[in-house]
Amino acid sequence: MYYSTFLQTLLLFAPFAPSTFAQNDLPLSGVSDPTKRAQFALSSLQIWYDAGSGLYSSTGWWNSANAMTTLANIAKADKTAQTKDLASRVFANTLVQAPAHNPQPGIEQAKTKKRDMDDIMFELEELTGMETGYDKILDNEDELLTIYPQDWRKVSEEYLDVTQLPVYTSSSEKVTVAAADANDWLDGFYDDDLWWALGWIAAYDITEDKEYLTLAKNIFNAVAKTWGTYCGDGGIYWNWKKDYVNAIANELFLSTAAHLANRVDEKEKAAYVKWAKMEIEWFTITDMINDRGTINDGLTEECHNNNRTTWSYNQGVILGGLVELNRASPDEYYMELANNFAKAAIAELSDDNGILHDRCGPYCGPDGSQFKGIFVRNLQMLHEAAPDDAYAEFIKANAESIWNNDRDEGNMLSVNWAGPFINPANASTHSSAMDALVAAIAVK
Repeated sequence: MYYSTFLQTLLLFAPFAPSTFAQNDLPLSGVSDPTKRAQFALSSLQIWYDAGSGLYSSTGWWNSANAMTTLANIAKADKTAQTKDLASRVFANTLVQAPAHNPQPGIEQAKTKKRDMDDIMFELEELTGMETGYDKILDNEDELLTIYPQDWRKVSEEYLDVTQLPVYTSSSEKVTVAAADANDWLDGFYDDDLWWALGWIAAYDITEDKEYLTLAKNIFNAVAKTWGTYCGDGGIYWNWKKDYVNAIANELFLSTAAHLANRVDEKEKAAYVKWAKMEIEWFTITDMINDRGTINDGLTEECHNNNRTTWSYNQGVILGGLVELNRASPDEYYMELANNFAKAAIAELSDDNGILHDRCGPYCGPDGSQFKGIFVRNLQMLHEAAPDDAYAEFIKANAESIWNNDRDEGNMLSVNWAGPFINPANASTHSSAMDALVAAIAVK
């Protein structure tokens, strides 16, 4: 079901090609305009886009949702018709193609009615029968490792008629968005589910197509049914096994609820605001926030801080969630909390030159390499809502270092933002670094 990267590139860049080829005649080291830099990075990012699967090759399922969000953000930032058209085609194609590559569909669809304690093992056995081998673990260094089924995204010899893909429609036509089923995007890991929900919200913001917003709502509503953990009967678990309460799943729950609150009608808004407030109220009384003001990975079974790594994305997602919640239901407390998290994270995770690092660096795996961009993406949201020179300088410094020290001759961006470039780059390292380039457009 796959066709050549060259053909994909021609299809995806048809409306973008003239300006791209013209820019390629420039000495790239002399390109200082943040928008042009991000556009070059976009051209490179799309080389990894596999229209046959609707995902970004060289990286994973949840990472592709983040790459799609990066694409939406540049479409919003550079304000060109070409980029918006490209993004619209990618969204429509991913909606159609990607569900077939969900690594573990069906877990959330199982019957999970509340049962007596004697029936808990029966429920677990019922769910276990739907496992595919998809899993996430934290290794000895606390780095996230995602394990995919052996045949995940296996190449098929079946011919794919490219003219049937939404991405192939002429630039003068509106890309038609097919009806979507939230169950196609659920895989048993609630953080994955919510990354996709945020991705579809980003698609809605660019296209104003309510099909994307409805999909995001339905994904969130499915996850909301899992509310209530062994830690104070609040929050959500990391996954369907209910064996770990961590920061990222709960921050994503906050952010998705708050994003939705600002995009639905007034009848629905109150429910999403309530979910967001319930989450942040529960989150701030847990023990995940350490005495330095940063957020550790999660909680022990006894509901204490597990002292695992303060990953950059755990310091970032909460910023966007609080910004959106403050927009939906203004309260100075939310912005004060966001600023405290942001400044604590910059102080703890930056080197002497102000460049962001994660503990796994400079050789992070395909999951850890995604994290830094998520922080900067959300920091830019905070800066837009509450401008701060420290945030602007941090974003510009990281974008500048990426462009000058972490880029190869093909404009591929790697994992070590301080440099030097570490080969090979992939869609995870590139989309993450590109988040910083896109954020720099707003603070130039």
